Amino acid sequence: MLKRLPAAGAALSLLALLGALPSAQAAAPPGLPLGPAGLVETRTTHTLQPGVTLTRIVRGAEAPGLPWTVEVAIPGGAGSPDPDAPPSALKDRVSAGQLADKLRADGFAARVEEVTTPAVADFAGGTLGWRVRVGSFGAQAAATEERGRLVAAGYAGSAVYTGWDGEAGDRGPWRVDVLTIDPRRFRGGLRASYGPDLEARERTSALAAADGATAAVNAGFFVLDPKAGAPGDPAGVGTYGGRLLSEPVGERPALVLGADGRGTDVARVSWRGRVKSAAGAERLDGINRVPGLIRNCGGTADDSPTARPLHDVTCTDPDELVVFTPEYGKQTPAGEGAEAVLDADGRVTELRSPRGGPLPAGGSSVQATGDRVAALKALAEGGRLAVDKTLLDRRGRPVPATPAADVVNGGPELVRDGRAHVTPAADGMVQPGNPSFYYGWVHKRNPRTLAGVDDAGRTVLVTADGRSTGSLGLSVPESAAVAKSLGLREAINLDGGGSTTMVADGKVINAPSDASGERPVGDALLILPERH
Repeated sequence: MLKRLPAAGAALSLLALLGALPSAQAAAPPGLPLGPAGLVETRTTHTLQPGVTLTRIVRGAEAPGLPWTVEVAIPGGAGSPDPDAPPSALKDRVSAGQLADKLRADGFAARVEEVTTPAVADFAGGTLGWRVRVGSFGAQAAATEERGRLVAAGYAGSAVYTGWDGEAGDRGPWRVDVLTIDPRRFRGGLRASYGPDLEARERTSALAAADGATAAVNAGFFVLDPKAGAPGDPAGVGTYGGRLLSEPVGERPALVLGADGRGTDVARVSWRGRVKSAAGAERLDGINRVPGLIRNCGGTADDSPTARPLHDVTCTDPDELVVFTPEYGKQTPAGEGAEAVLDADGRVTELRSPRGGPLPAGGSSVQATGDRVAALKALAEGGRLAVDKTLLDRRGRPVPATPAADVVNGGPELVRDGRAHVTPAADGMVQPGNPSFYYGWVHKRNPRTLAGVDDAGRTVLVTADGRSTGSLGLSVPESAAVAKSLGLREAINLDGGGSTTMVADGKVINAPSDASGERPVGDALLILPERH
């Protein structure tokens, strides 16, 4: 359980919390399970509003610097416009040795390192593969210079700080921010926001400002690459104000929030969707997403390459029925197929082909592609369409829709029933034939955003900075250990990397890792003040 810290910390200003007055910080007793047990750790607490506290934890601030190196990419590795996509970095032992030999012949100080990873709830761990690295440098500039030499010689790679490798003996530093909402004193609101419409991306700070939020963190995974759908769309379940606006990815876990700060939980959910008319009924494939593109997969049996969750992969299906609600945006996606446009009462006002265009006020539509076009046209002949989209729990039972509850996507699970319970295999982070993905996404340290609930019913939102020498970030197993040490009974990983952002009192208080600064995201979790 997260214990309340001494009142002296609560009186500090936000500037003190951000480190402007480090001398005012008091050393905390046994802290985060990161690095050796004897590391110095400080915690400062700031009360944002009744029932809401913000705690900054800095561990290992005086840690000596670690070396930089150059990690050589596997030739022919898949690229991605997603800045968080892990590069191809691991090879089998023989191939890694051959690459290292070639590098040495070209005058580079190459070495081969075995990468092993710990076991988690549904993945045995062990050897992931072998990486090839060149040199050891005291500064990033020297590693970057060596990378330039590699590129000039026809190789690819990146300068990396070895503190991001996830070695247990590393001494930090780590910087973690924790928002705690205590429902016994909280009289404000807790909800998820996607902004003006689903298809656009907004910064967490802008979403917080638009609703006058006291504090906020980024929330679920979302489409970033236009080739994977409409940027900003949730890449998984999204229920806002009781309305299911984005379908789940398989049965991946989700964070469930009560508007009054009560009832927070982590639950695995699925869904059922149908469109009906006097002419019959058809199964829906999706909600508010570009037909044919299923980000993170986990859709229907006819999707390619799989119906199982596969993180950061876009599955495809040429034959789909997708419903669009007014929340999607000004225009529905354009393309081949057909679209039944509905007014607020479900009457078919137009059957357009090709699909795409504006929706009437309060209206919606159903788009069809491929062999589903004929089915949609037959349904539309009934004159009125009824759309049923229902969230289901793990037993297949409908989850009651209530305006007081929001649900955002995430994964993997981190803590279940108070114990570390990390589920990368179930949630699509273990990718057959691609150990580099697990290495970069799960094993290595990155910025992370976590959320959960403790035994006292308090909602806890956590960000950990990373990708810097000033804060190493967390691996996914380390994230579970941190969540457990903060007393969480249930916890989930939310979107991280460059998306990780925490806002308090109108300011971004962490250090987002993108070179361009705070990243626009799909949705955010907002803590709202009491309304009088």
